[in-house]
Amino acid sequence: MTTVTELDAPPSSAGAMPSTPRARPGTGVSAALAWLGEWLRHHRGLVQRLQWAVVLVYIFLVAVPAFLPLPGRAAHIWSDLVLFAGFVFWGLWWPFVLLSMVLVGRTWCGIFCPEGALSEAASRFGRGLSVPRWITWKGWPFTAFACTTIYGQMVSVYQYPKPALLILGGSTLGAIAVGFLYGRNKRVWCRYLCPVNGVFGLLAKLAPVYFRVDSEAWARSRRAGKAHVQALDCAPLVAIKTMKGAADCHMCGRCSGFRGAIALAPRAQDHEIVHVAGRVANPAETVLIVLGLMGVAVGAFHWSASPWFIELKQACAALLVDHGFSSVLEIQPPWWILTDYPDRNDRMNLLDGTVLLAYIAATAIVIAAAVSACLALATTCLGRWSWVRFHHLAQSLIPIAGCGVFLGLSALTVTMLRAEGLAMGFVGTLRAALLLAAALWSLRLAWKIAGLATPSLSRRAAAVVSIGGAVGTGVASWGVLFWVW
Repeated sequence: MTTVTELDAPPSSAGAMPSTPRARPGTGVSAALAWLGEWLRHHRGLVQRLQWAVVLVYIFLVAVPAFLPLPGRAAHIWSDLVLFAGFVFWGLWWPFVLLSMVLVGRTWCGIFCPEGALSEAASRFGRGLSVPRWITWKGWPFTAFACTTIYGQMVSVYQYPKPALLILGGSTLGAIAVGFLYGRNKRVWCRYLCPVNGVFGLLAKLAPVYFRVDSEAWARSRRAGKAHVQALDCAPLVAIKTMKGAADCHMCGRCSGFRGAIALAPRAQDHEIVHVAGRVANPAETVLIVLGLMGVAVGAFHWSASPWFIELKQACAALLVDHGFSSVLEIQPPWWILTDYPDRNDRMNLLDGTVLLAYIAATAIVIAAAVSACLALATTCLGRWSWVRFHHLAQSLIPIAGCGVFLGLSALTVTMLRAEGLAMGFVGTLRAALLLAAALWSLRLAWKIAGLATPSLSRRAAAVVSIGGAVGTGVASWGVLFWVW
């Protein structure tokens, strides 16, 4: 269960570890990044204090607003704690944490995430049990993401503080409980059960920085029988020796400098998806990309603006009334099952909840079917059928899938800022530019992946055109929300 590595300790003649790390060989960006990685390693105390400061702010903003009255019509973000906390979490935190994954990998996870810090702290003093097989199930990334996303829509998590406390607080308590039970100084929750672990891992594959492992330097150090080493436990349970990318690494810097073989370094943003992701078939990631990010997420953001949702609900209500089941329309579950805020004229009855689930499910299935068909066609364009190639091509959709979720979450940011009277006329153009850039990025990845399967330009072009259908489906699903409805 544990992932233990040897970490270089300073020779006994050198005394304590220096407070300022040495820069690694190299110049420019490479040297600066290597120095930063060493700085993180040598300043763990400062990083931990920063983590606990984030924990305190997080707990305050999650817990306190749930016990305050809902804001009035004249309230503003800067004058009302409930609105301010909502803006911090849904207007800033979620969309820009997602963006940070593409820019700097999972630095949020390793340095700032309050759940990670609390789970690891609980693990330090917990029972230290071995991780059971059910926790390591590869379907958790999609299942946790889908359940959290759909449940959040059912209770209006973006609009009200009590659902936010229920979902965010429940997730935090789960992280602490799992940390207390399993592992020692580990982040078992983060590695397997965190609702956004899978999404973060996918987006981190696009990051231009990562902790590079030099296998040759590692082997030379081992052959030299290097002394003065101490054990290092990787908190997120990454097999450091064989780590080839940034998907699982939390970028905490603790392993930087190990045997002169690990350093924070720049890389091409296409590298991990093109040259690493295709080595093994990964159905779980394909499901998360195609059915989760491109399906469930779209349905979750669509329904509140969709005229189809209204028409479906009205048709179902008329059908119930015609058959003498009008009492169903009067069933009102509590707020922690379906939205129930009568003072705000915001309630969901049993029919609303049922139609909501059906709408999200139907949207996800239709989109996933269309995208999967395009992936299958692209796979056959490149030669004999291969599941490995199918799942590898699915990785090319990460930019458009991630961009869509970012735009969906940032739509909340725009709505909140417009409510404060800010003119946001540039938003439409910016959204279009981001979707176009993400679409072109996905097509570029598809072209490179196809090139690994065949030297034929015509086959590569046919495969990319097929992937273009999947990309177009993603663009259209968000275009309908932003420019049609």
